[in-house]
Amino acid sequence: MTVRRVALLTAGGFAPCLSSAVGGLIERYTEISPEVEIIAYQYGYHGLLTGNKIVIDDEVRKNAGILHRFGGSPIGNSRVKLTNVDDCVKRGLVKEGENPLTVAAQQLKTDGVDVLHTIGGDDTNTTAADLAAYLKENDYDLTVVGLPKTIDNDVIPIRQSLGAWTAAEEGAGFAANIIGEHRSGPRMLIVHEVMGRHCGWLTAATALEYRKWLDTQEFVPGIGLSKERWDIHAVFVPERHIDIDAEAARLRTVMDEVGNVNIFLSEGAGLHEIIEQLESSGQEVERDPFGHVKLDKVNPGQWFAQQFAERLGAEKVMVQKSGYYSRAARANAEDLRLIKSMTDLAVECALRGESGVIGHDEENGDRLTAIAFPRIAGGKAFDVNQEWFTTLLKEIGQD
Repeated sequence: MTVRRVALLTAGGFAPCLSSAVGGLIERYTEISPEVEIIAYQYGYHGLLTGNKIVIDDEVRKNAGILHRFGGSPIGNSRVKLTNVDDCVKRGLVKEGENPLTVAAQQLKTDGVDVLHTIGGDDTNTTAADLAAYLKENDYDLTVVGLPKTIDNDVIPIRQSLGAWTAAEEGAGFAANIIGEHRSGPRMLIVHEVMGRHCGWLTAATALEYRKWLDTQEFVPGIGLSKERWDIHAVFVPERHIDIDAEAARLRTVMDEVGNVNIFLSEGAGLHEIIEQLESSGQEVERDPFGHVKLDKVNPGQWFAQQFAERLGAEKVMVQKSGYYSRAARANAEDLRLIKSMTDLAVECALRGESGVIGHDEENGDRLTAIAFPRIAGGKAFDVNQEWFTTLLKEIGQD
């Protein structure tokens, strides 16, 4: 296969890998196939529909390594679902009567794109697969090579998504400052809400990273600086049933003995109960173009804080979300190594015309490969029976 021009796009929510992944792809093409032209659609599928693109020139190629030092996405993101025609029309991305898939496909043909690199979660990559299938039906071969981006780490069957390790590390640092507020009033309840709609991996991993940090600290209990007050007292994830009354009784004892309670909460924990309560009271639950509940409107952290505050006899309550702090961070060393291995393979697959999403295939011995799009899905559950997590729960008295 002869590759003349490739296109890049990043889509969905941010993760601490987008800037570095874009930089890594540019570097690898420049290194092994410098004759290949590179363009980037700005703001993901939004830019693909509107033809908003930039050409990666020699100056950008020369300085692509700088992108590894930053978070966010230099080429921009958006949440656009090409099969949600009404939403695309409403946002002015296509005209009434137009099929967004047709518009996007025509733009790719007009731009002479041979390979499309998508950096995003399952929605981003399966949308790209829909595009490729549509183009193939219309006698246009497009190779699509995706990279898995989600701090939730919930893409099936990929072992580790780009940016998730960094998000956990950043969330732990955020938590250290927030939990420092526990002496700003007596009987303090702190809820640290962590991203994770369907999967509790990030909440659990963030808690693990925080407690690793905690274990390296020295304390002065005689003045009130005690490890018990700085510790995590509960971790709630979607994969474990939450008995609020039983947990409230346990945490009431912690509040009485320690003087404060610190909770790590996955935003998806108890979501069904929250939605049911809101809808039964006549409130409309807003959803995004992909049909996902807008969690910022539901506000799980506040809901859980309300459930526990009175039961714990809390005099002061604080709810803080680490998601936006964590997801736009620059990739850490661990993620940079993962990004490098994945972007290198992504370019190799692109040049030989092999489509798929790059990742360590959990159903194929964790081998790093291009995984066929039909096998990609979101919402992978976090395995709460892993030893490191069960040990963590036991240590904080929640087993």
